[in-house]
Amino acid sequence: MSYILALDQGTTSSRAIVFDQEGRVVSAAQREFRQIFPQPGWVEHDAREIWATQHAVALEAMERSGADGAAFVGLGITNQRETTLLWDRATGHPIAHAIVWQDRRTAARCDALRRQGHAARIQQKTGLVIDAYFAGTKLEWLLDHVPGARERAEQGDLAFGTIDSWLVWNLTGGRVHATDASNASRTLLFNLHTQDWDDELLALLRVPRAVLPDVVPSSGVLAETESSLFGVALPIAGIAGDQQAATFGQACFAPGMAKNTYGTGCFMLMNTGDRPVQSRNRLLTTVGWQGPPGQHRVAYCLEGSVFMAGATVQWLRDGLQVIQSAPEVESLAAQVDDTGDVYLVPAFAGLGTPDWDGYARGTLVGMTRGTTRAHIARAALEAIALQSADVFAAMTRDARIPLKELRVDGGASRNNLLMQMQADFLGVPVVRPQVTETTALGAAYLAGLATGFWRDADQISAQWQVDRRFEPRLAEAERQAKLARWREAVERAKGWARP
Repeated sequence: MSYILALDQGTTSSRAIVFDQEGRVVSAAQREFRQIFPQPGWVEHDAREIWATQHAVALEAMERSGADGAAFVGLGITNQRETTLLWDRATGHPIAHAIVWQDRRTAARCDALRRQGHAARIQQKTGLVIDAYFAGTKLEWLLDHVPGARERAEQGDLAFGTIDSWLVWNLTGGRVHATDASNASRTLLFNLHTQDWDDELLALLRVPRAVLPDVVPSSGVLAETESSLFGVALPIAGIAGDQQAATFGQACFAPGMAKNTYGTGCFMLMNTGDRPVQSRNRLLTTVGWQGPPGQHRVAYCLEGSVFMAGATVQWLRDGLQVIQSAPEVESLAAQVDDTGDVYLVPAFAGLGTPDWDGYARGTLVGMTRGTTRAHIARAALEAIALQSADVFAAMTRDARIPLKELRVDGGASRNNLLMQMQADFLGVPVVRPQVTETTALGAAYLAGLATGFWRDADQISAQWQVDRRFEPRLAEAERQAKLARWREAVERAKGWARP
């Protein structure tokens, strides 16, 4: 037997999963790591802790598979996107904590860029809106606020990377500084049309080119790992940002196919083919993947980003402490038939698609003396589904075709109550595959195609199997009333924080 190892470096945990040739999970391991909140609106990670947990779970998953190192034909990487890191090329040590994608410290800088009239040009080049979500202004902030960083970066002494670059650097003992096109397209610095870093954007955000990684295809052998890490040198053969990897893992290879991943946030992507489509409804245009080998065309996607999904349930657990573990939320929410007109708008890190309000904050409205923790738990689940419904509506308008179903994956997709809510609020079926770990599976597929472990996309498509299909049950009038009431709640959350 031969296997592929997938490293799935997420926002709250590092995971590793071993897949066989049928795309089935053989073994897995996972460890959470610290979330650092230095002040309101700021979110940081210790990159050394990320690497330590990722290496540890990789070893653990390989050991649990029962196979020796020679059975592994390659390694794929998928990662939390936009999280921004600078490290010293000589020592390999980060010069500061990584700034997480949820961090809002550069919201005022984004406001200034919009006032200066850069929004249309940036969207045309990058496919992105100007928002603190993306890596570019985070990198600029680090260069400006870490003593000596800008001078050292200009001299070529520092390396910038999203977390995929950090993992590649450590896996190769500092020999390779690279990212793939899907991650590069999340920086505000990468031109979708030239598939390269853009000098005009680098100048605008005052980023020296010397700090940037090489951009490589998402599927292709990039390097081999240091043999001391796993007892064998493994080919690093696939890299993709987590949401693009999940789209690949869901076999959304044809234009018009869409998926939604329920992780820390919710991210809906629709394949638009080999040309970037500029959104008219405040969606993002992004690189889906580049490759596989011999097929170096780029697949593009439209994307809608919801910042707080599983993180909302995590807040119920850790912040409010109304549940002991995340899976409890389903049974607690099921104790009531509705929320009693209670709405939770989880804008803890601002609002993403379609509102893009960095100053929105979390809001709980409609409570009465009869409101219980069960109502709040149900409102939290509804909020995840309602935010995704907003994105789905925008995507349908941009695509100019009615989307007939939504493929779902990620941890929270195993919550049957949430998936039924999602079908009800969308008005179309929600389809869950047998393998919901599609983020890691996508990274494995990208690596496996590059190493010959899988033949082609047709073979991958044939392995995709339905676990359950959720049909909408809500009458159309009720659905529209629910969506309208939700938008009232969202309006109350907007603009709460000010620079």
